[in-house]
Amino acid sequence: MTSEKKYQADAVVIGGGIAGITTALELLEYNKSVILLDRDSREKFGGQAITAFGGMLLIKTPEQKRCKIADSADLFLSDWMRYSEFSKSDVFPRKWAELYCHACLPEIYNWVREKGIRFLPQVMWVERGLYTPGNTLPRYHVIWGTGYELTRRLIDRLIHHPNKDRLQLCFGHHVRHLDDSGSRVNACSGVIEATGEPFRASGDAIVIATGGIGGDLDRVRKNWPPELGDPPKNMFIGTHPFCNGELHDQTEKAGGMVTHLQHLWNYPGGITPPHPKFAGHGLSVIPFRSALWMDYQGRRIGPQPLVGYYDNRFLWHQICKQQKKYSWLILNRKIGLKELAISGAEHNPAIRDRDIVGLIKTILFGQKDLLEEMTRDCPDFVTADSVKELAARMNTLTGSEDVDPEALSRDIAEYDDQIERGPAFHADDQLRRIAQFRNFRGDKLRTCKFQKIVDPKALPLIAIRLHILIRKSLGGIQTDLESRVMNPQGEPVSGLYAVGEAAGFGGGGSSGRRSLEGLFISNCILTGRMAARSIAGAGIHQG
Repeated sequence: MTSEKKYQADAVVIGGGIAGITTALELLEYNKSVILLDRDSREKFGGQAITAFGGMLLIKTPEQKRCKIADSADLFLSDWMRYSEFSKSDVFPRKWAELYCHACLPEIYNWVREKGIRFLPQVMWVERGLYTPGNTLPRYHVIWGTGYELTRRLIDRLIHHPNKDRLQLCFGHHVRHLDDSGSRVNACSGVIEATGEPFRASGDAIVIATGGIGGDLDRVRKNWPPELGDPPKNMFIGTHPFCNGELHDQTEKAGGMVTHLQHLWNYPGGITPPHPKFAGHGLSVIPFRSALWMDYQGRRIGPQPLVGYYDNRFLWHQICKQQKKYSWLILNRKIGLKELAISGAEHNPAIRDRDIVGLIKTILFGQKDLLEEMTRDCPDFVTADSVKELAARMNTLTGSEDVDPEALSRDIAEYDDQIERGPAFHADDQLRRIAQFRNFRGDKLRTCKFQKIVDPKALPLIAIRLHILIRKSLGGIQTDLESRVMNPQGEPVSGLYAVGEAAGFGGGGSSGRRSLEGLFISNCILTGRMAARSIAGAGIHQG
C-alpha cells in the first residue's frame, strides 16, 4: 500500500492562479507558512491569467485623470448596483461590490503598481450597457504586458520573497477532498497525478482558489440559465480546463454555500484555435463594430442589431434564443484589418511583449498577420469575392443549406444602402453606435468610418462562424468580506476560505447577473488579500 505524503503549514492554498498566488504572497508578508497546491505543472504556474488579456476595471487612477475622466466611488457603485440586478438576498455579493468600488485604488491599483505593473495610458470603455446602463465612464485599464506580465511579476515576488523558506510549492497535486476534525476544516487530500501517490496537506486555514465551473461543459449545461432553454449543442471552453467545480461540491459537503452558478459570463464569439491546447479549447473574437451579426441562417439578428461593447449578456442571450445557437459575423478585409481583435495575451503580442513600436503599428495598420493567420488556419473563417459564393462556403462549413444567399444579400444591401446615403440619413442603430464609438478617442482609431460590407476595394468578404465560449462563473462559493466560506445560516465554516472565481469573485456572486467587465483578475487580487489578512488576524482595512 502506498504511504500518504503529508504536508503541514499555517495555511494551505489550493490553486495556483492569480487568486492563489496573491493569497500566498500576502500570507508570506504576514510571516505565515504556506503550502500552495496546484494540479498543473510548474511550467503552467499562473493558471488562466498567463494567457489572459489582463484588463482591470478601476477608478480615480492617474490614467483616468490623464484622460480627464472625473469618476467617483459613488458613481461606480451606482452603475454596479443597477447592472448587477442583485436580489434582496444578495447580502454578501452586495458587500463585496461596495468594498471593490471604494477600495480598488489602494487595494488593487496601488498594490500591482508597487509590484512593477504599468497600464496603457488610454483607458478603455467597455460594457456601456444597452437597455440597462452599464459603465457610465471609461474604466477599463489594460495591463502593459497583459496577464502574462502580471503573472510573471507576482510569481517572481513569491519565489524570491524574504520568507520564501516558509513556502512550499507543490505541482501536479490534485486535491479531491476537504477534511475536517469535526469542528473545523483543517486539511485537504488528494493524489499526486504523476505517481498516483496520495497526499494530505494540513493547516489552520484551507483556501480554495480553484476557479469556477467553466472547464466542465457538462456542469455548465447542468447550471444553464433556464430562461434560455436547452444549452447549445456545441460550446467552447474559454477558461482553464481544470476549473471543473470539484471543490464546490466538497465545500457543500463541508457545510458551505454555493450560489448563483447559473449566472455565467460567456462570450458570443467563440472560434476554433488554429492550434488547440486541450479538448474543447476556444478563442474569443472581440466583436467587430462594423461587421453585421447574423443568425445561423445568415439573417441579421434583430430588430435590435447586435453590436459589441454594450451588454455582453444581451449578446449571447440573443444568440441562445435562436433555433440553432451559433451565429455569423459578416465583414470584409478592410474591416478585418482595422477591427480584428482576439482576446488574450497570445494574440496581442505587442501589448504582451511591451513593444511600443509594434503597438503603434497595430493601431495604425491593424493586425495583418493575425487576420492572415485566421483566414488561413481557423476553420471558422471563410472568404469569398461575392455574397453568393460566401453563402455557399458558409453552408459547406456547416454541412447544411441554412444560409439563403438571396436573403443574405438583401440584409447586407439594406445596411450598405444606408451608408451610401450618408450620415445625415443613418437610421440603422448600428450606424448610430459606430458614430458614438468614433466620438471617443479610445475607440476611434480601431473603428471603421461607416464601411460598407460589399465594397470592391475591400475584398475579400469574410464570414466568421461563432459559437458560445464559456468564460467565467459569476456565481460560486459564498464568502464574507474576510473571504471566509459561509454556511446556509450565514455563519463562517471554521477554517475554510474561498477566493477569486471559486468564490464568484467574492460573496458567491459579486457581479450579479452580468459583469461590468474587467472585474475578474482584479477581484482575484482583492479577495486573496482579504483572505490573507483574515488568516493572519490583521483585520479588514482599506489601504
